[in-house]
Amino acid sequence: NGGSQALIVRLYKLADSGNGDTTGGDTGDTTGGDTGDTGGDTGGDTGGTDTVGDTASAASAAKAGLDAKGLKLEAAYEGAWGNNLHARIDHNVSDQMSWVAANSLTKNDLFNLTVHDTDTAVTETFANVTVKESPRRVDRVLKNESNLVRFPGSETLPTARPGKHDDPAPSESNKLWQDDKFSSKVTTLAAKSAALDVNAYKGSRANKTGLYALEKADIFNLLCIPPDTRTGNTSQDVFSEALTYCVERRAMLIVDSPAVWNDVDKAIKGIRGEGANEGKIALSGTNTRNAALYFPRVTQADPLREGQLDTFVPCGLVAGAMARTDVQRGVWKAPAGIDVSLNGTRGLSANLTDDENGMLNPLGINCLRGFPIIGRVIWGSRTLRGADLLADEYKYVPVRRLALYIEESLYRGTQWVVFEPNDEPLWAQIRLNVGAFMHNLFRQGAFQGATPREAYLVKCDRETTTQNDINLGIVNIVVGFAPLKPAEFVIIKIQQLAGQVEA
Repeated sequence: NGGSQALIVRLYKLADSGNGDTTGGDTGDTTGGDTGDTGGDTGGDTGGTDTVGDTASAASAAKAGLDAKGLKLEAAYEGAWGNNLHARIDHNVSDQMSWVAANSLTKNDLFNLTVHDTDTAVTETFANVTVKESPRRVDRVLKNESNLVRFPGSETLPTARPGKHDDPAPSESNKLWQDDKFSSKVTTLAAKSAALDVNAYKGSRANKTGLYALEKADIFNLLCIPPDTRTGNTSQDVFSEALTYCVERRAMLIVDSPAVWNDVDKAIKGIRGEGANEGKIALSGTNTRNAALYFPRVTQADPLREGQLDTFVPCGLVAGAMARTDVQRGVWKAPAGIDVSLNGTRGLSANLTDDENGMLNPLGINCLRGFPIIGRVIWGSRTLRGADLLADEYKYVPVRRLALYIEESLYRGTQWVVFEPNDEPLWAQIRLNVGAFMHNLFRQGAFQGATPREAYLVKCDRETTTQNDINLGIVNIVVGFAPLKPAEFVIIKIQQLAGQVEA
Protein backbone atom coordinates (compact mmCIF):
# COMPACT_ATOMS: atom_id res chain seq x y z
CA ASN A 1 0.00 0.00 0.00
CA GLY A 2 2.23 2.75 -1.26
CA GLY A 3 5.77 2.39 -2.45
CA SER A 4 7.75 1.99 -5.61
CA GLN A 5 7.55 -1.67 -6.54
CA ALA A 6 6.05 -2.64 -9.87
CA LEU A 7 4.82 -6.13 -10.60
CA ILE A 8 5.00 -6.76 -14.33
CA VAL A 9 2.72 -9.36 -15.91
CA ARG A 10 3.78 -10.21 -19.45
CA LEU A 11 1.15 -11.65 -21.76
CA TYR A 12 1.99 -13.29 -25.04
CA LYS A 13 0.17 -15.25 -27.67
CA LEU A 14 2.00 -17.31 -30.28
CA ALA A 15 1.13 -16.50 -33.87
CA ASP A 16 0.42 -20.16 -34.69
CA SER A 17 -1.89 -20.67 -31.73
CA GLY A 18 -5.25 -21.50 -33.20
CA ASN A 19 -7.17 -22.48 -30.09
CA GLY A 20 -7.20 -19.10 -28.43
CA ASP A 21 -5.10 -20.25 -25.50
CA THR A 22 -2.83 -17.65 -24.07
CA THR A 23 0.18 -18.34 -21.98
CA GLY A 24 0.74 -15.81 -19.28
CA GLY A 25 1.48 -15.40 -15.67
CA ASP A 26 5.23 -14.99 -15.50
CA THR A 27 5.68 -12.18 -13.04
CA GLY A 28 8.79 -10.22 -12.24
CA ASP A 29 9.48 -7.51 -9.71
CA THR A 30 11.24 -4.30 -10.60
CA THR A 31 11.83 -1.26 -8.47
CA GLY A 32 11.93 2.43 -9.26
CA GLY A 33 10.37 5.55 -7.88
CA ASP A 34 8.19 6.19 -10.92
CA THR A 35 7.08 2.71 -11.84
CA GLY A 36 3.89 2.43 -9.81
CA ASP A 37 2.83 -0.12 -7.25
CA THR A 38 1.45 -2.50 -9.74
CA GLY A 39 1.85 -2.04 -13.44
CA GLY A 40 -0.08 -4.45 -15.66
CA ASP A 41 2.49 -4.15 -18.40
CA THR A 42 0.82 -6.33 -21.01
CA GLY A 43 2.17 -6.53 -24.49
CA GLY A 44 2.80 -8.74 -27.46
CA ASP A 45 5.54 -8.47 -30.05
CA THR A 46 3.66 -7.28 -33.11
CA GLY A 47 6.52 -5.96 -35.16
CA GLY A 48 10.22 -5.32 -35.33
CA THR A 49 13.25 -6.85 -37.00
CA ASP A 50 15.15 -9.91 -35.85
CA THR A 51 18.83 -9.19 -35.29
CA VAL A 52 20.02 -12.76 -35.62
CA GLY A 53 22.01 -14.40 -38.34
CA ASP A 54 21.03 -16.89 -41.02
CA THR A 55 22.27 -19.82 -38.92
CA ALA A 56 19.32 -19.52 -36.53
CA SER A 57 16.53 -22.03 -36.93
CA ALA A 58 13.05 -21.04 -38.11
CA ALA A 59 11.03 -18.90 -35.74
CA SER A 60 8.74 -21.46 -34.15
CA ALA A 61 9.76 -21.83 -30.51
CA ALA A 62 8.09 -20.02 -27.65
CA LYS A 63 11.43 -18.96 -26.16
CA ALA A 64 14.62 -17.99 -27.98
CA GLY A 65 17.54 -20.36 -27.41
CA LEU A 66 21.32 -19.80 -27.31
CA ASP A 67 24.42 -22.00 -27.23
CA ALA A 68 27.30 -20.20 -25.51
CA LYS A 69 30.35 -22.39 -26.08
CA GLY A 70 28.40 -25.50 -25.08
CA LEU A 71 26.30 -23.89 -22.35
CA LYS A 72 22.65 -23.99 -23.38
CA LEU A 73 20.55 -20.95 -22.50
CA GLU A 74 17.03 -19.77 -23.23
CA ALA A 75 15.21 -16.46 -22.92
CA ALA A 76 13.61 -15.94 -19.53
CA TYR A 77 10.22 -15.28 -21.10
CA GLU A 78 8.37 -16.15 -24.27
CA GLY A 79 8.28 -13.84 -27.24
CA ALA A 80 10.40 -12.51 -30.09
CA TRP A 81 12.16 -10.05 -27.79
CA GLY A 82 14.52 -12.90 -26.89
CA ASN A 83 15.83 -13.07 -30.46
CA ASN A 84 18.03 -10.07 -29.65
CA LEU A 85 19.95 -11.81 -26.87
CA HIS A 86 23.69 -12.51 -27.02
CA ALA A 87 25.86 -14.34 -24.50
CA ARG A 88 29.60 -14.19 -23.85
CA ILE A 89 31.87 -16.35 -21.67
CA ASP A 90 35.32 -15.50 -20.35
CA HIS A 91 37.69 -17.19 -17.90
CA ASN A 92 38.97 -14.10 -16.08
CA VAL A 93 37.93 -15.47 -12.71
CA SER A 94 39.06 -15.49 -9.10
CA ASP A 95 39.29 -18.51 -6.80
CA GLN A 96 39.81 -16.56 -3.58
CA MET A 97 36.24 -17.07 -2.33
CA SER A 98 35.87 -19.47 0.59
CA TRP A 99 33.13 -21.48 -1.11
CA VAL A 100 35.46 -22.51 -3.95
CA ALA A 101 37.73 -24.68 -1.82
CA ALA A 102 34.82 -25.75 0.39
CA ASN A 103 33.18 -27.34 -2.64
CA SER A 104 36.44 -28.93 -3.91
CA LEU A 105 36.57 -26.57 -6.87
CA THR A 106 39.51 -24.87 -8.56
CA LYS A 107 39.95 -21.82 -10.73
CA ASN A 108 39.54 -24.04 -13.79
CA ASP A 109 35.93 -24.78 -12.78
CA LEU A 110 34.86 -21.12 -12.82
CA PHE A 111 33.80 -18.80 -15.61
CA ASN A 112 32.06 -15.45 -16.13
CA LEU A 113 28.84 -15.21 -18.14
CA THR A 114 27.66 -11.93 -19.69
CA VAL A 115 24.25 -11.63 -21.36
CA HIS A 116 23.29 -8.66 -23.53
CA ASP A 117 20.04 -7.56 -25.15
CA THR A 118 20.99 -5.64 -28.30
CA ASP A 119 17.51 -4.14 -28.55
CA THR A 120 17.36 -2.49 -25.12
CA ALA A 121 21.13 -2.41 -24.39
CA VAL A 122 20.52 -4.17 -21.05
CA THR A 123 23.55 -6.19 -19.92
CA GLU A 124 23.78 -8.72 -17.10
CA THR A 125 27.07 -10.14 -15.80
CA PHE A 126 27.39 -13.21 -13.60
CA ALA A 127 30.91 -13.59 -12.24
CA ASN A 128 32.54 -16.74 -10.92
CA VAL A 129 29.81 -19.21 -11.81
CA THR A 130 30.30 -22.91 -12.41
CA VAL A 131 28.56 -26.00 -13.75
CA LYS A 132 29.63 -27.98 -10.68
CA GLU A 133 27.65 -28.35 -7.46
CA SER A 134 28.16 -25.17 -5.43
CA PRO A 135 26.35 -22.00 -4.30
CA ARG A 136 27.28 -20.44 -7.67
CA ARG A 137 25.99 -23.19 -9.92
CA VAL A 138 25.05 -21.34 -13.07
CA ASP A 139 21.49 -22.63 -13.49
CA ARG A 140 20.56 -21.57 -9.96
CA VAL A 141 22.26 -18.20 -10.30
CA LEU A 142 20.36 -17.42 -13.51
CA LYS A 143 17.04 -18.49 -12.02
CA ASN A 144 17.48 -16.21 -9.01
CA GLU A 145 19.30 -13.23 -10.51
CA SER A 146 18.69 -12.90 -14.25
CA ASN A 147 15.85 -11.07 -15.94
CA LEU A 148 17.03 -12.13 -19.40
CA VAL A 149 17.96 -15.82 -19.54
CA ARG A 150 17.52 -19.19 -17.86
CA PHE A 151 19.17 -22.58 -18.16
CA PRO A 152 16.63 -24.80 -19.98
CA GLY A 153 14.95 -27.30 -17.68
CA SER A 154 15.07 -29.94 -20.42
CA GLU A 155 18.87 -29.75 -20.70
CA THR A 156 21.65 -31.23 -18.57
CA LEU A 157 24.52 -29.08 -17.38
CA PRO A 158 27.85 -29.87 -19.07
CA THR A 159 30.36 -31.74 -16.91
CA ALA A 160 33.18 -29.26 -17.58
CA ARG A 161 33.17 -25.51 -17.79
CA PRO A 162 32.30 -24.16 -21.24
CA GLY A 163 34.92 -22.68 -23.52
CA LYS A 164 35.59 -18.97 -23.74
CA HIS A 165 35.03 -16.34 -26.40
CA ASP A 166 37.87 -14.31 -27.83
CA ASP A 167 38.62 -10.91 -26.34
CA PRO A 168 38.22 -8.12 -28.90
CA ALA A 169 41.10 -5.81 -29.62
CA PRO A 170 40.50 -2.16 -28.66
CA SER A 171 39.80 -1.35 -32.29
CA GLU A 172 37.13 -4.09 -32.39
CA SER A 173 35.32 -3.27 -29.16
CA ASN A 174 32.27 -2.12 -31.10
CA LYS A 175 31.92 -5.67 -32.49
CA LEU A 176 31.59 -7.33 -29.08
CA TRP A 177 27.93 -8.23 -29.68
CA GLN A 178 28.15 -8.52 -33.47
CA ASP A 179 30.96 -10.98 -34.15
CA ASP A 180 30.61 -14.70 -33.35
CA LYS A 181 34.22 -14.73 -32.14
CA PHE A 182 33.33 -12.47 -29.25
CA SER A 183 29.80 -13.60 -28.32
CA SER A 184 27.12 -16.16 -29.19
CA LYS A 185 23.81 -15.16 -30.70
CA VAL A 186 20.44 -16.88 -30.72
CA THR A 187 20.36 -20.26 -32.46
CA THR A 188 16.64 -20.95 -31.97
CA LEU A 189 14.34 -18.10 -32.94
CA ALA A 190 11.22 -17.46 -30.91
CA ALA A 191 8.00 -16.89 -32.78
CA LYS A 192 6.49 -13.45 -32.80
CA SER A 193 3.40 -13.03 -30.68
CA ALA A 194 0.03 -12.62 -32.28
CA ALA A 195 -2.05 -9.58 -31.39
CA LEU A 196 -3.68 -10.00 -28.01
CA ASP A 197 -7.44 -10.46 -27.96
CA VAL A 198 -9.91 -10.06 -25.11
CA ASN A 199 -9.48 -13.65 -23.93
CA ALA A 200 -5.71 -13.20 -23.88
CA TYR A 201 -6.03 -10.29 -21.50
CA LYS A 202 -8.69 -11.88 -19.30
CA GLY A 203 -6.95 -15.23 -19.01
CA SER A 204 -8.11 -17.86 -16.54
CA ARG A 205 -8.43 -17.59 -12.78
CA ALA A 206 -7.98 -21.36 -12.44
CA ASN A 207 -4.75 -21.34 -14.46
CA LYS A 208 -3.60 -17.95 -13.13
CA THR A 209 -3.07 -16.56 -16.62
CA GLY A 210 -3.76 -13.18 -18.16
CA LEU A 211 -5.24 -10.76 -15.66
CA TYR A 212 -5.35 -13.51 -13.04
CA ALA A 213 -1.59 -13.94 -13.05
CA LEU A 214 -1.91 -11.36 -10.28
CA GLU A 215 -3.30 -14.17 -8.11
CA LYS A 216 0.37 -14.97 -7.56
CA ALA A 217 0.90 -11.54 -6.01
CA ASP A 218 0.16 -11.24 -2.32
CA ILE A 219 -0.92 -7.63 -2.68
CA PHE A 220 -1.26 -4.96 -5.35
CA ASN A 221 -3.15 -1.70 -5.25
CA LEU A 222 -2.75 -0.08 -8.68
CA LEU A 223 -3.52 -1.83 -11.95
CA CYS A 224 -2.58 -0.63 -15.44
CA ILE A 225 -3.55 -2.52 -18.60
CA PRO A 226 -2.01 -0.79 -21.63
CA PRO A 227 -2.93 -1.96 -25.14
CA ASP A 228 -0.48 -4.14 -27.06
CA THR A 229 0.00 -1.52 -29.78
CA ARG A 230 0.91 2.15 -29.46
CA THR A 231 -2.25 3.43 -31.12
CA GLY A 232 -4.59 0.72 -29.87
CA ASN A 233 -7.17 0.57 -27.12
CA THR A 234 -7.67 -1.88 -24.30
CA SER A 235 -11.10 -3.43 -24.70
CA GLN A 236 -13.86 -2.16 -22.45
CA ASP A 237 -14.67 -5.82 -21.72
CA VAL A 238 -11.15 -6.22 -20.35
CA PHE A 239 -11.48 -3.06 -18.28
CA SER A 240 -14.83 -4.28 -16.95
CA GLU A 241 -13.42 -7.61 -15.76
CA ALA A 242 -10.31 -5.91 -14.42
CA LEU A 243 -12.45 -3.47 -12.45
CA THR A 244 -14.40 -6.30 -10.84
CA TYR A 245 -11.11 -7.93 -9.91
CA CYS A 246 -9.76 -4.66 -8.50
CA VAL A 247 -12.81 -4.30 -6.26
CA GLU A 248 -12.21 -7.84 -5.04
CA ARG A 249 -8.53 -7.12 -4.33
CA ARG A 250 -9.08 -3.58 -2.95
CA ALA A 251 -7.08 -2.00 -5.77
CA MET A 252 -7.49 0.97 -8.14
CA LEU A 253 -7.75 0.57 -11.91
CA ILE A 254 -6.10 3.28 -14.01
CA VAL A 255 -8.08 3.65 -17.24
CA ASP A 256 -6.58 5.16 -20.39
CA SER A 257 -8.69 7.34 -22.64
CA PRO A 258 -9.53 5.83 -26.06
CA ALA A 259 -7.24 6.71 -28.97
CA VAL A 260 -10.07 8.52 -30.80
CA TRP A 261 -10.32 11.06 -27.99
CA ASN A 262 -8.27 13.72 -29.74
CA ASP A 263 -10.39 16.66 -28.65
CA VAL A 264 -12.71 17.71 -25.84
CA ASP A 265 -15.96 17.06 -27.72
CA LYS A 266 -15.09 13.40 -28.31
CA ALA A 267 -14.07 13.02 -24.69
CA ILE A 268 -17.40 14.42 -23.49
CA LYS A 269 -19.38 12.16 -25.82
CA GLY A 270 -17.29 9.14 -24.85
CA ILE A 271 -17.71 9.56 -21.10
CA ARG A 272 -21.46 9.97 -21.62
CA GLY A 273 -21.63 6.79 -23.72
CA GLU A 274 -22.41 8.64 -26.92
CA GLY A 275 -20.76 8.61 -30.34
CA ALA A 276 -18.66 5.84 -31.92
CA ASN A 277 -18.29 2.57 -30.01
CA GLU A 278 -14.50 2.77 -29.97
CA GLY A 279 -14.73 6.03 -28.07
CA LYS A 280 -17.22 4.99 -25.39
CA ILE A 281 -16.37 4.29 -21.77
CA ALA A 282 -18.53 1.31 -20.83
CA LEU A 283 -17.72 1.26 -17.11
CA SER A 284 -20.54 2.20 -14.76
CA GLY A 285 -22.03 1.44 -11.37
CA THR A 286 -20.58 1.69 -7.89
CA ASN A 287 -17.56 -0.43 -8.87
CA THR A 288 -16.22 2.57 -10.75
CA ARG A 289 -15.25 4.05 -7.39
CA ASN A 290 -12.18 1.86 -7.90
CA ALA A 291 -11.29 3.35 -11.29
CA ALA A 292 -9.86 6.64 -12.52
CA LEU A 293 -9.69 7.85 -16.13
CA TYR A 294 -6.89 10.03 -17.53
CA PHE A 295 -6.91 12.11 -20.74
CA PRO A 296 -5.15 12.84 -23.09
CA ARG A 297 -2.36 10.47 -24.14
CA VAL A 298 1.30 11.47 -23.94
CA THR A 299 4.14 11.74 -26.43
CA GLN A 300 7.61 10.56 -25.50
CA ALA A 301 10.72 9.01 -27.01
CA ASP A 302 10.32 5.38 -28.04
CA PRO A 303 13.45 3.37 -27.13
CA LEU A 304 12.41 0.66 -29.59
CA ARG A 305 12.50 3.17 -32.46
CA GLU A 306 15.79 4.88 -31.70
CA GLY A 307 14.19 7.66 -29.68
CA GLN A 308 11.54 8.58 -32.22
CA LEU A 309 8.64 10.49 -30.66
CA ASP A 310 5.43 8.51 -30.45
CA THR A 311 2.12 8.58 -28.61
CA PHE A 312 1.54 6.31 -25.62
CA VAL A 313 -1.18 5.70 -23.06
CA PRO A 314 -0.43 7.49 -19.76
CA CYS A 315 -1.40 4.76 -17.27
CA GLY A 316 2.18 3.78 -16.41
CA LEU A 317 3.19 7.39 -15.84
CA VAL A 318 0.13 7.99 -13.67
CA ALA A 319 0.82 4.88 -11.60
CA GLY A 320 4.38 6.06 -11.09
CA ALA A 321 3.19 9.50 -10.02
CA MET A 322 0.78 7.90 -7.55
CA ALA A 323 3.53 5.72 -6.12
CA ARG A 324 5.81 8.72 -5.77
CA THR A 325 3.10 10.70 -4.01
CA ASP A 326 2.37 7.75 -1.70
CA VAL A 327 5.97 7.68 -0.56
CA GLN A 328 6.40 11.43 -0.22
CA ARG A 329 3.01 12.45 1.18
CA GLY A 330 0.80 9.39 1.77
CA VAL A 331 -2.15 7.80 -0.02
CA TRP A 332 -4.44 10.54 1.34
CA LYS A 333 -2.68 13.17 -0.80
CA ALA A 334 -4.25 13.68 -4.21
CA PRO A 335 -1.82 12.53 -6.93
CA ALA A 336 -2.24 15.77 -8.85
CA GLY A 337 -0.92 19.31 -8.92
CA ILE A 338 2.23 21.13 -9.92
CA ASP A 339 4.40 18.74 -7.90
CA VAL A 340 3.07 15.65 -9.70
CA SER A 341 5.06 15.91 -12.91
CA LEU A 342 4.97 13.42 -15.78
CA ASN A 343 8.67 12.67 -16.03
CA GLY A 344 10.07 11.70 -19.42
CA THR A 345 7.24 13.07 -21.53
CA ARG A 346 7.76 15.42 -24.47
CA GLY A 347 4.18 16.53 -24.98
CA LEU A 348 0.49 15.63 -24.93
CA SER A 349 -1.75 14.41 -27.73
CA ALA A 350 -4.14 17.28 -26.95
CA ASN A 351 -3.36 20.57 -25.24
CA LEU A 352 -6.24 21.63 -23.00
CA THR A 353 -7.21 25.10 -21.87
CA ASP A 354 -8.53 26.02 -18.43
CA ASP A 355 -12.07 26.22 -19.81
CA GLU A 356 -11.80 22.78 -21.42
CA ASN A 357 -10.40 21.33 -18.21
CA GLY A 358 -13.36 22.90 -16.41
CA MET A 359 -15.74 21.07 -18.75
CA LEU A 360 -14.10 17.64 -18.33
CA ASN A 361 -13.31 17.58 -14.62
CA PRO A 362 -16.98 17.71 -13.46
CA LEU A 363 -17.60 14.63 -15.64
CA GLY A 364 -14.98 12.56 -13.83
CA ILE A 365 -12.21 12.90 -16.44
CA ASN A 366 -8.78 13.63 -15.01
CA CYS A 367 -6.84 15.87 -17.35
CA LEU A 368 -3.13 15.92 -18.08
CA ARG A 369 -1.97 19.48 -18.61
CA GLY A 370 1.11 21.29 -19.81
CA PHE A 371 2.14 24.61 -18.26
CA PRO A 372 5.03 26.97 -18.99
CA ILE A 373 7.99 26.42 -16.66
CA ILE A 374 6.08 23.76 -14.66
CA GLY A 375 5.90 21.26 -17.52
CA ARG A 376 3.39 18.43 -17.90
CA VAL A 377 1.46 17.44 -14.79
CA ILE A 378 -1.63 15.56 -13.64
CA TRP A 379 -4.44 18.08 -13.17
CA GLY A 380 -7.33 16.05 -11.80
CA SER A 381 -8.01 13.46 -9.10
CA ARG A 382 -11.49 12.06 -9.48
CA THR A 383 -12.72 8.50 -9.69
CA LEU A 384 -15.11 7.40 -12.43
CA ARG A 385 -17.83 8.04 -9.84
CA GLY A 386 -16.53 11.57 -9.55
CA ALA A 387 -19.05 13.31 -11.79
CA ASP A 388 -20.72 16.14 -9.90
CA LEU A 389 -24.12 14.78 -10.92
CA LEU A 390 -23.53 11.52 -8.99
CA ALA A 391 -22.52 13.18 -5.69
CA ASP A 392 -20.74 9.98 -4.64
CA GLU A 393 -18.89 9.85 -1.31
CA TYR A 394 -15.93 8.35 -3.19
CA LYS A 395 -15.74 11.16 -5.67
CA TYR A 396 -12.03 11.71 -5.19
CA VAL A 397 -9.15 9.31 -5.84
CA PRO A 398 -7.32 9.99 -2.54
CA VAL A 399 -10.48 9.40 -0.50
CA ARG A 400 -11.12 6.08 -2.20
CA ARG A 401 -7.51 4.99 -2.01
CA LEU A 402 -7.30 5.93 1.67
CA ALA A 403 -10.42 3.87 2.38
CA LEU A 404 -8.96 0.90 0.49
CA TYR A 405 -5.65 1.33 2.30
CA ILE A 406 -7.33 1.34 5.72
CA GLU A 407 -9.57 -1.60 4.85
CA GLU A 408 -6.70 -3.73 3.54
CA SER A 409 -4.42 -2.80 6.43
CA LEU A 410 -7.04 -3.57 9.07
CA TYR A 411 -8.03 -6.82 7.41
CA ARG A 412 -4.43 -8.00 7.42
CA GLY A 413 -3.66 -6.48 10.80
CA THR A 414 -6.52 -8.24 12.59
CA GLN A 415 -5.79 -11.77 11.43
CA TRP A 416 -4.60 -12.54 14.95
CA VAL A 417 -8.19 -12.52 16.27
CA VAL A 418 -9.03 -15.82 14.58
CA PHE A 419 -9.89 -18.44 17.23
CA GLU A 420 -9.60 -15.93 20.08
CA PRO A 421 -12.50 -16.06 22.58
CA ASN A 422 -15.15 -13.81 21.08
CA ASP A 423 -16.07 -11.65 24.07
CA GLU A 424 -15.41 -8.26 25.65
CA PRO A 425 -11.65 -8.80 26.34
CA LEU A 426 -11.11 -9.50 22.62
CA TRP A 427 -13.21 -6.53 21.57
CA ALA A 428 -11.28 -4.23 23.90
CA GLN A 429 -7.98 -5.44 22.44
CA ILE A 430 -9.29 -4.89 18.92
CA ARG A 431 -10.39 -1.35 19.79
CA LEU A 432 -6.95 -0.67 21.25
CA ASN A 433 -5.01 -2.03 18.26
CA VAL A 434 -7.21 -0.52 15.56
CA GLY A 435 -7.41 2.76 17.46
CA ALA A 436 -3.62 2.97 17.60
CA PHE A 437 -3.44 2.45 13.82
CA MET A 438 -6.04 5.13 13.14
CA HIS A 439 -4.44 7.55 15.59
CA ASN A 440 -1.12 7.17 13.79
CA LEU A 441 -2.81 8.12 10.51
CA PHE A 442 -4.48 11.07 12.25
CA ARG A 443 -1.10 12.34 13.46
CA GLN A 444 0.23 12.11 9.89
CA GLY A 445 -2.57 14.36 8.66
CA ALA A 446 -4.65 11.74 6.86
CA PHE A 447 -7.98 12.89 8.31
CA GLN A 448 -10.04 16.00 8.74
CA GLY A 449 -10.64 17.23 12.26
CA ALA A 450 -8.72 18.90 15.07
CA THR A 451 -9.09 16.03 17.55
CA PRO A 452 -9.16 12.23 17.25
CA ARG A 453 -12.87 12.25 18.14
CA GLU A 454 -13.55 14.50 15.15
CA ALA A 455 -11.26 12.52 12.84
CA TYR A 456 -12.12 8.86 13.33
CA LEU A 457 -14.07 6.29 15.31
CA VAL A 458 -13.51 2.62 16.15
CA LYS A 459 -16.39 0.50 17.38
CA CYS A 460 -16.26 -3.17 18.34
CA ASP A 461 -18.63 -4.25 21.10
CA ARG A 462 -21.89 -6.07 21.74
CA GLU A 463 -23.72 -3.67 19.44
CA THR A 464 -21.57 -4.54 16.42
CA THR A 465 -21.19 -8.21 17.30
CA THR A 466 -24.48 -9.78 18.33
CA GLN A 467 -24.98 -13.15 19.98
CA ASN A 468 -25.87 -14.59 16.60
CA ASP A 469 -22.54 -13.32 15.21
CA ILE A 470 -20.76 -14.94 18.16
CA ASN A 471 -22.54 -18.22 17.46
CA LEU A 472 -21.36 -18.00 13.85
CA GLY A 473 -17.78 -17.25 14.90
CA ILE A 474 -17.79 -13.67 13.58
CA VAL A 475 -16.54 -10.44 15.11
CA ASN A 476 -17.57 -7.17 13.45
CA ILE A 477 -15.40 -4.06 13.54
CA VAL A 478 -16.77 -0.70 12.45
CA VAL A 479 -14.24 2.00 11.58
CA GLY A 480 -15.16 5.50 10.49
CA PHE A 481 -12.96 8.35 9.35
CA ALA A 482 -13.40 11.90 8.18
CA PRO A 483 -11.45 12.28 4.92
CA LEU A 484 -10.06 15.63 3.93
CA LYS A 485 -12.71 15.68 1.18
CA PRO A 486 -15.64 15.32 1.58
CA ALA A 487 -16.17 16.35 5.18
CA GLU A 488 -18.60 13.66 6.29
CA PHE A 489 -17.58 10.34 7.83
CA VAL A 490 -16.92 7.38 5.59
CA ILE A 491 -17.77 4.07 7.26
CA ILE A 492 -15.81 0.86 6.75
CA LYS A 493 -16.89 -2.49 8.17
CA ILE A 494 -14.35 -5.26 8.78
CA GLN A 495 -15.37 -8.82 9.60
CA GLN A 496 -13.14 -11.56 10.99
CA LEU A 497 -13.69 -15.07 12.25
CA ALA A 498 -13.21 -15.42 15.98
CA GLY A 499 -13.88 -17.97 18.69
CA GLN A 500 -15.42 -21.37 18.15
CA VAL A 501 -18.53 -21.87 16.05
CA GLU A 502 -21.26 -23.39 18.18
CA ALA A 503 -23.10 -26.40 16.86
